[in-house]
Amino acid sequence: MTRRLAPALPAPRGPLSAAVLEALGGTDPAGAPSPAHASPCGDDLQLALYVLYELHYEGFEGVPDDLEWDSALLTVRAALEDRFLSALRADAPVDATDTAARALDELQVEPAADPGDSVSHYLQAEGTRRHLREYAALRSLYHLKEADPHAWVIPRLRGRAKAAMVAVEYDEFGAGRADEIHAELFAALMADLGLDTAYGRYVDAAPAEALATVNLMSLLGLHRSLRAALVGHFAAVEVTSSPASRRLAEAMRRTGAGPAAVRFYTEHVEADAVHEQVVRHDVVGGLLESEPHLEADVVFGIRATTCLEDRLAARLLTPWRAGATALRADGCPGS
Repeated sequence: MTRRLAPALPAPRGPLSAAVLEALGGTDPAGAPSPAHASPCGDDLQLALYVLYELHYEGFEGVPDDLEWDSALLTVRAALEDRFLSALRADAPVDATDTAARALDELQVEPAADPGDSVSHYLQAEGTRRHLREYAALRSLYHLKEADPHAWVIPRLRGRAKAAMVAVEYDEFGAGRADEIHAELFAALMADLGLDTAYGRYVDAAPAEALATVNLMSLLGLHRSLRAALVGHFAAVEVTSSPASRRLAEAMRRTGAGPAAVRFYTEHVEADAVHEQVVRHDVVGGLLESEPHLEADVVFGIRATTCLEDRLAARLLTPWRAGATALRADGCPGS
């Protein structure tokens, strides 16, 4: 059987993604290309990984559900993951003196970087409606499944860490109300901005840097051995979310984006200020209390998140400042 209402397969961006897409489309690729020489954070490898990971989420139109656990595709995915993870470890090194507390403290310095390098600062001060539409289109790759990748860590935690993680995820999933699920709130934001709210609609428009931020969550979530790194990633997101969301809410108000667009970020200003403390003290603290040997992995998750978010910021701000689009294709028409 195939899923209904699943997104269509995206267009390939090179031999790796072409081979994966051919396999999902029912065609035997003419030899599986090696990822050894592909850029680990480039379009081809990141799209191939994204497509393979999506088999664990909504899947794709016309793609059988049982390919999620196809052994040949899992072998390909493992090779791509090894290439990506090795690059991340090289770009986000952790040494013996690093601690999770210090890494999180560094994120709380406002601004954590030159405001000129911050997407939320830029959008707050001078972003146009077009910039906000492009930003929302790219962020939809995650926000339309917000909190799903992090849920994979729940059965891999215990005690205080598990209880606290479930409490935060409960809020992310609407605290029992379907219309309050954060993914639904983001869909309403997209509608206010005149964007297509269909899941996966803007994959073809997303550059590698946007795909990589989503792939990181799936990579860490799908591997028990990387559970502490996923906790680090989650902590980094929660620590930085509230101040950034405040700036983004102001950008939405200033440009007249609409009440649902403003609400998504104001909701995160309030909720994530609380979540930050819970995640820091109970999720991270509880994990390291029971498994102190995982501290370096928590730090790695924090550093890898920061590294990829910085790259995405540069990829967005450079064309915006030049008056150009940050999208790969005309996936967000109009101004």
